[in-house]
Amino acid sequence: MFEKVAILQIAQAMASHAAQRQGAISQNIANADTPGYAARDIAPFAEAYAAATGAAMRATRPEHLASAGAARAAVSLRSEAGTPSPNGNSVSLEGEMVKAVEVKRQHDLALAIYKTSLGVLRSGLGRR
Repeated sequence: MFEKVAILQIAQAMASHAAQRQGAISQNIANADTPGYAARDIAPFAEAYAAATGAAMRATRPEHLASAGAARAAVSLRSEAGTPSPNGNSVSLEGEMVKAVEVKRQHDLALAIYKTSLGVLRSGLGRR
C-alpha cells in the first residue's frame, strides 16, 4: 500500500532537480572568468517532470500557481538574452546568485512537501 507514494516520489524528484540546477549554477560561477564560457542552466521542474513521466503537472483549483522546479534534466546553454563580456563569457555573477537563492527555495519546498507527507502518513497510521 505504501510502497510507491506518489507525493514522496515527486518531492524526491524536486530535490534532485534542485541539486542538479545548483550544480549547473556553481559551474557557471566557477567559470565566470573563463574566456568564451557560455552560461548553462537546467529546464524548469515542470517541463522536466512532464518529459520524464509523460504527464504534465496539473492545477486542481484556479488558485494554484504554475509549478516551477524533475527527474533527470539536461544541462543546456542558457538562452537568456544578455550581453557577454569582451572575452565572450556570458556569466553574470549577480544573476547566478539570484538563481542560487531560487534553487534553495525550490529545495526547501521539496523538503517541506516530504516532511508534511510523512506527517500525514504517520497520522494515518495512528502515530505522532
